[in-house]
Amino acid sequence: MKRILAGTAAAGLALSLSACGASQETGASAADAEGGGTIAIITVDPSNPYWKAEVDTAEQAAADLGYESYTAAHENDPDEQNTLIETAINDDVDGILLDPAGADESIAAVQKVVDAEIPIVLINAEISETGLASSQIVSNNAQGATVGAEAWAAAMDYKGTYVELFGAPSDNNAQVRSDGYAQVLAQYPDLKKVGTEIANWDRQEGQEKMEALLAKNPDIDGVVAGNDEMALGAVNALKAKGKLDQVKVLGFDGSQDAVNAVRDGDLVATVVQPIVEGTTMAMNQLDSVIRTGETGVSEEKQALDCILVTEENADSVQNFVISE
Repeated sequence: MKRILAGTAAAGLALSLSACGASQETGASAADAEGGGTIAIITVDPSNPYWKAEVDTAEQAAADLGYESYTAAHENDPDEQNTLIETAINDDVDGILLDPAGADESIAAVQKVVDAEIPIVLINAEISETGLASSQIVSNNAQGATVGAEAWAAAMDYKGTYVELFGAPSDNNAQVRSDGYAQVLAQYPDLKKVGTEIANWDRQEGQEKMEALLAKNPDIDGVVAGNDEMALGAVNALKAKGKLDQVKVLGFDGSQDAVNAVRDGDLVATVVQPIVEGTTMAMNQLDSVIRTGETGVSEEKQALDCILVTEENADSVQNFVISE
């Protein structure tokens, strides 16, 4: 069984990189528990290529492991997330894979799942408490922002004016990436940020906010964006003004549209989040908890490094996976 339910708000995620012990018993804790049954996959927004890759990977992994699954989307709305969690509990699912709607906002929802003795693993975003979810598997957003900003600064020849497109403010990942950019770019005093706009991870909003930034700063040299969708929106706005050849744009996520834009020279670089690898890990650990009561790994929080994509390696990237 596979279905998609939609929520009602903008996308968002959260991250910190602290590691804590995680091999814990959850739900069916008996060592002889069997796998199989139904897994609820609760994500953010499958219309976004990044979360679509997460959903596609989770659904395939669930099927490969012998489970039925259904997919629901909260669109980063904690109230909708809470409704979907309660539905999954009432459905008596065997496990839940959750991409949380906020680090603090999701704690109560995860606690409900734990109280219902249903195994839960978090993917792509963490919560601000340990000891509840069996695993929390996230991308190393700070590391990804660092490598992306270094490549972009080099393309800028370490000088010029630039603007930033910021993700959803409720999403800790937006601030982590922005801080990562700032830490790198502060090393280069000839790089001057002249404007910031919130574009909520969205391509259309990114285009509109880029148009507003260009109206105030028509001669900028660069753009750093918190994700690929906003970066591609900026590219559209710059193309419409005939300015893309003079402006260097940085993305983040590694969507195929962004990788193609890097290959074509529209983006300087993007940073691939290993969402396919992370989701596969998350499903395997959820299966292990369902069957044995333990994840089989030593840490609850697990951070996976991101990979820089430039023109040199863009041809090796396909749907968030980089071939060796």
